[in-house]
Amino acid sequence: MGTRPVLVLGPQRHVPLVREALAALGCDDDHTPVALCSAGWEERELEHDELQEHVARPVVNLEVFSRVETIYREDPELHAAVRARHDRMRRLQALHQHRLAHAVDAACGLADVPDAALDMAAAERRDAIEAIRTLDRTHLDRLRGMHEAFWNEWRPEERPAVARHREELRNILRPCAALCVAGGHVAILLNRLRLLGVLDLCPELPVVAWSAGAMALSHRVILFHDSPPQGQGNVEVFEAGLGLIGGLVPLPHAKHRLRLDDPERVSLIAERFAPDSCVALSGGEMLAWDRDRWRARTRAEVLAPSGRLEAFA
Repeated sequence: MGTRPVLVLGPQRHVPLVREALAALGCDDDHTPVALCSAGWEERELEHDELQEHVARPVVNLEVFSRVETIYREDPELHAAVRARHDRMRRLQALHQHRLAHAVDAACGLADVPDAALDMAAAERRDAIEAIRTLDRTHLDRLRGMHEAFWNEWRPEERPAVARHREELRNILRPCAALCVAGGHVAILLNRLRLLGVLDLCPELPVVAWSAGAMALSHRVILFHDSPPQGQGNVEVFEAGLGLIGGLVPLPHAKHRLRLDDPERVSLIAERFAPDSCVALSGGEMLAWDRDRWRARTRAEVLAPSGRLEAFA
């Protein structure tokens, strides 16, 4: 994590806290602009009037979504390579989902056993959860390997279209007080932040991230929905994140997407991703990285091995 100031917020639609977050970072000069990456909003990325009104200071939109669209038009060869990588990743994700379903069923199937077998079942359950953790690590390593191979072959930062936009972004970011990373479509946001290397352009600049923005900046992007339209889903490792946020698994809208009244499922998620804290971001949360640990500046809850939501310590 390092010493770069980072704040993670819950969803901003109903409980906006970006202004308070900027104040917590010491960004007191209301005339100094803040940069915004809203690429996850896709074609609506420039609709940031509400945010600007809320923070009461200039907001400079980095237009990351639009910039990458321009890069793809100017460099169709790179665009084709990106699409090919995404196709390989989708095939890999389908295989991971297949293996994961069996591993999760095995762990959940050990929840209901006769009292006489509880001790043995507990040991088997620990082994079953470790099998899921091993599967997660292997999948994440393969995803990172795909990104590394792509980068080594294509070196996007050296291609003229990418290099030009990176330099423009660096110049935009330098006078800004902070970088805000909004939510939206997490895969699009993550891929475009990665292609342009936005986090590396001004490595000391404070960051405020919320919802999918926090997910994209974590070490691993976790997708979760217990009741999607197509039927019950399993929590899955979807992508390798950008690694700025360590020690947390951000779960935006967890109270709507997860059955948090099911102790077995809550416990399984908490133990699977331990020692990282699975934070239920429902709105109103503000977590700050303080040199060597995360601190809750407002009330926040985590999924605990006990199977309950507990206060973030």
